[in-house]
Amino acid sequence: LSCPNTAQTPRTHTLPCKARDSGETMTQAASLKYMTGFGNHFESEAVPGALPIGQNTPQKCPLGLYAEQLSGSAFTAPRPTNFRTWLYRIRPSVTHLPFKPIDSGSITADFSTGEITPNQMRWKPIEIPSKEEKKVDFSQGWFTVGGTGAAEAKSGYAIHLYACNADMENKCFYSSDGELLIVPQHGTLHVFTEMGKLEVPPNFICVIPRGIKFSVNLDGPSRGYILEVFEGRFRIPDLGPIGANGLANPQDFEHPVAAYEDKDGIEYTIVNKFLGKLFAAQTDHSFLDVVGWRGNFVPYRYDLSRFCTHNTVSYDHTDPSIFTVITCQSLEAGTAVADFVIFPPRWGVAENTFRPPYYHRNVMCEFMGLIHGEYEAKKGGFVPGGSSLHTCMTGHGPDAKTFLAASEQELVPQRVADGTMAFMFESKYTLRLTKWAMESMEADDEYYKCWQDLPKLFSS
Repeated sequence: LSCPNTAQTPRTHTLPCKARDSGETMTQAASLKYMTGFGNHFESEAVPGALPIGQNTPQKCPLGLYAEQLSGSAFTAPRPTNFRTWLYRIRPSVTHLPFKPIDSGSITADFSTGEITPNQMRWKPIEIPSKEEKKVDFSQGWFTVGGTGAAEAKSGYAIHLYACNADMENKCFYSSDGELLIVPQHGTLHVFTEMGKLEVPPNFICVIPRGIKFSVNLDGPSRGYILEVFEGRFRIPDLGPIGANGLANPQDFEHPVAAYEDKDGIEYTIVNKFLGKLFAAQTDHSFLDVVGWRGNFVPYRYDLSRFCTHNTVSYDHTDPSIFTVITCQSLEAGTAVADFVIFPPRWGVAENTFRPPYYHRNVMCEFMGLIHGEYEAKKGGFVPGGSSLHTCMTGHGPDAKTFLAASEQELVPQRVADGTMAFMFESKYTLRLTKWAMESMEADDEYYKCWQDLPKLFSS
């Protein structure tokens, strides 16, 4: 499908966007604009005439720009999984000094010696540092919770948390290791990518494909979750018998329109996450200097409130896979490297049914987070910004209080999870925890107690 910016009126997002300095060329006074549609081939110009017509690499590009292809797949990948974008930029991305290692903090991609435990785990929110204590921007504020596989083999995934309090000034970041799914929990992220701008408040997500450079500005202290897949890319799930519509509809995925910075004579830093370590290179100009682009390897955002929820209207539960927003599939049919699943506000109408989530043991590994509200199966204890982990074949389910109440409740139609948005990163791979997760995160050592009061009700 082709949805060029020149043929489509971009959707306008009405929340005000944080202004940047005078190098910014995209009007910020009113709103940002977006192009919609999942998996489309887009094109966009910040300056009319920036894109060549009828070819990608003319002898001389319009406006004195450089042509640069960004490939997100092998050249010979089948067309449905072939991803690339042509960038028309003020300078090519080779114009920097050599990269040098910098402090990687709590980031890692080496899980070969990671901590292992079959126990149910739950953690309290990480603290956001105060500016008086230390200025921390988005590229400096990552903490790796765990992962599996190897970035160098393009296999597996990692889960990170972030906490930051400062803008990325004259700096951009990119990951060579994988595609990033970012879930803000507290504070809006103003994300300036090579393709343009995304405003990502809590209850939105954004996806930044591997290798795309971006900078993040903040409104204030910010915290959230990051899922990084080392293999494959996220896509919307197949709908099967549901039909052509429902769940995360393609038209609700929003992609940026072109915007650029033309800033020279500055000290500018490019930070690269490479095999779980951070490296930095210096240059004298902004690397967010793409004036026009065309392609299908593009960042995007999604408003979780637009998810079209499906569930039972008779009895029992549809499995929670019915709440999958996007998925990164493995070579094993129907089995994910990672799914992103949400538990949104909805109606509960099942008859003669225990309505909260059922007790479960799973071949998959389940990491949960809470953006806001109170999760229906764990009312109290699991708080916004917190996390939990139920690993491969470890039992989990409602706590004793929830079970006893749900077993006796009147089964009338009722709203579920109003004011709440919980989510899950689910993977076929078993998560190995980092030493930081086991020793530095504030673990809830009494998590197991929430099930100990479940009574014996058996009667023969």
